[in-house]
Parts: sequence; structure tokens; C-alpha cells
Amino acid sequence: MNLTPSLDAHKQVLLRALDPRDSKTLEARLPEIRSADLAEILERLIEDEDRLDSAVALLACLPVGRQASVFGHLPFEAQDAMASRIEDAWLSRILDKMGSDERADLFKVLGDDRKEALLRRMARREREALKRLASYEEGTAGALMTADYVAIPMGLTVSRAMMRVRQTAPDAETVYQLYVVDEHGRLAGTMSLRQLMVARPQAIIDELMIHDVISIGVDAEQEEVARVVARYDLLALPVTDTDERLVGIVTHDDAMDVVESEATEDIHKGMSIGQLEGGVSRVPLWSLYRKRVIWLVLLVFGNLFSGAGIAHFEDTIAAQVTLVFFLPLLIGSGGNAGAQAATLMVRGMATGDVGIKDWSKLLGRELLVAGSLGLTMALAVAPIGVIRGGEAVALVVAISMICIVLFGSLLGMCLPFVLDRLGWDPATASAPLVTTLIDASGVVIYFSIATLVLMGT
Repeated sequence: MNLTPSLDAHKQVLLRALDPRDSKTLEARLPEIRSADLAEILERLIEDEDRLDSAVALLACLPVGRQASVFGHLPFEAQDAMASRIEDAWLSRILDKMGSDERADLFKVLGDDRKEALLRRMARREREALKRLASYEEGTAGALMTADYVAIPMGLTVSRAMMRVRQTAPDAETVYQLYVVDEHGRLAGTMSLRQLMVARPQAIIDELMIHDVISIGVDAEQEEVARVVARYDLLALPVTDTDERLVGIVTHDDAMDVVESEATEDIHKGMSIGQLEGGVSRVPLWSLYRKRVIWLVLLVFGNLFSGAGIAHFEDTIAAQVTLVFFLPLLIGSGGNAGAQAATLMVRGMATGDVGIKDWSKLLGRELLVAGSLGLTMALAVAPIGVIRGGEAVALVVAISMICIVLFGSLLGMCLPFVLDRLGWDPATASAPLVTTLIDASGVVIYFSIATLVLMGT
């Protein structure tokens, strides 16, 4: 898809049209820009505090429905900044046009005084629905869901059900999947809009609906929500409370946002970086430094053990200086093998493919795979050992390669399970952490074997 002109070009044109106000240019240009792109333009303006008023003025040029759409695409920090410059009556109109889930997300970032002022402007039913949605804990299905869905009571004919769909569809997040509820609001079944459209007008929907409905509890973690949506390829996943009453749905696009967010978080943790609020290009320098420095400093002290190990084997090194040539090669190979194993386990645990119950089985598999890898790498490096230091050094290097790769792989495989049992995020079993541990252990393994083989002959 060709995104021309660029967002920067759009931004410059819009800013020039604002000062002095050129209504003709604004009316011609704004409809051409998608809401998501316009939100990014506003976000770039908000990053410069001097242009925050320009962002608010630009938002004011849009119809209120479009304002709500653009506001929903902004990150929470940008929403908070914009809301601070918008009066209550205006913000209330924006909230009224937003989807229920987006409305609850915005409501959470506002101060208590602002919340009360906005709630007083809402009808009682909307006020209670917003307070309920905003009360769910972040990271759960309740916080992720929307209350804008199409629910049909049991016992209706197809023709009456179609009338119900027409009444509720304008405010629904999606109409492609319909949910059938009993007189107590409990989820009884589901059916697609296509099923309803092709059925006989006098048929009863109870006879057409699917009774075995895939649903999830309101307190389920958002990772589990995304897993269920992806596993069963759902357009939307119904969310129920403890009494099995339907309280909302999580749409496919919201579930995919969770997948992206969780994958990004795991990648950051996998490289010993704390969670970043916003994209890397927009994070303040101090925050970027603070998120990276903690683990790096800790790992520096971890590497001191490698130095201590080398110091302990000074006599062996002095007797066979050639051993130093192979040190980076060996511990690097062990670190790489360990990082591979840790990555496979962390990803497997994140997707639900493996769990703690699979540990013993995975241990046996990893022993075979890691042993084969170590043997292959030992055979590859042994000729270099012969050339550089003779057969004895080659033997030391080959045996060390097998032991270090085997140890590194097992450590990388087991560490995520250990961290999980301790209640920590398995993603913390990152490449830098695994590599640091294997560096120190590899030095000891290598020079211990060298001392035993070379100094004993």
C-alpha cells in the first residue's frame, strides 16, 4: 500500500493550515488521512510540548465521531496529555462516541476529579457500565473486552432476531458473530450473521445456534485470551462472569494487539531490557538508559567470576598458553547453545506448548540433541587444536566443547522452568543472563579438563 504523501508532509501541511486557520485546506486534507495516521501525527505534535495546543486545535477540526476514532488510536500518555487541554463537555462528547473498551481505557488514565466530573455528565446506565469496565484489573480479559456486542434472547424467530440485530448493530464492535443468552443473561449459544441471514424467517434461533460455545472467564489473563482466539481462529471471544453471564467480548484485533505487546515485552526481557512505554524512538533517553543499565551492571559483576576462574588456573595457562586461543571459541559456543535452548523453552512456555510437567521429557530430548551438537562441534574444532597445540590440546578442546555445549544447553533449557517455579517471568532467562552464567562455568570446565589432561601428563 502506498502511503503518499508521508505523515511528515501531512503534518507540515496541517500545521500551516492551522496558523493562520485555513478552513478550506483543512476540510480538503483531513478526510484523506486515516484515523490511525492522524493519531500518529497528533502523537508527534504532543511529543513537543510547545505544539500540544496545535494538536488540540487539529483535533477540534474533526467531527466528534472522527475525534473519538482518532483518540482511540492514541497511546495512553498522549490521551492524558490531550485530555488535560480539553474541557469536560468536549471530552464527554468524545467519550460518548468511543467504543466501550476504549472509553474505559481512557477513563483509567484520568485523575479522580476529572473522572467524577465526566461521570456526572453521563446517563446512569452508561455511568455504571463504564465504572464496571474500568474496575477490571489490567492484563485480564475484563480489561481487554468491549461491552458493545449483539446479544439475542433465546426463543426468538429468525425474523425477530434480525430486527434485534438491526437495532443493536450500529453500536456493536462486530456484528459477524451473534450471541444468544437466556433470561438471566447467561451465554447459551452463538451463531454467525450468515447463518441468520440464510435461515427461514420463522425458524427458532435455539434450533440453529451452536450450543458448545468457546468462552473465557472475566479474570483470565490476557495472554490466555490471545491464545484461545488464535487457537480456534475466532473473530471474537465471549467473556463471562462467575455466573456464566455474558459481560463482553474480546475481538480478534484486540487479541492480536496483546500478542504484539507480549511478544515485544518478551523480546525486551530476552535481552535484559525493562519494559518500555512506547516505541524505542519515542522513549526518553534517561528512561532508555535506566531500563538497560541495571542488568548490564549486574552482568558485569557476574563476569568477574570468569576472571576469577582464569586467575585460579594461572599455572595451567602459563604452561600451555595456546589454551587461551580456544577460550573465546568454547565459551561463545556454550553461550550460543544455551541461548538457543532458553529461547525455545521461553517461547514454548509462552504459547502453552510446554509446561513444568514436560520438564523430564524435555530434559532427555535436550541431552540427546545437545550431546550431538557438542560432538559435531568438537569434531569441527579438533583439527584446529592439532594445528595450534598438538594432539593433547586438541583432545582437551574437543572434550571441553562437548561438556560446555552440553552444560550450556541444559542450563538454558532448565533456567526458564526454575524462574517460573520461583514466580518470576521465564523471559528473564535471557541471552545475556544465560551467556554470563555459561561464561563463568565454561572457564572452569575448560581449564579443569586442561589441568587434568595436560598437567597430569
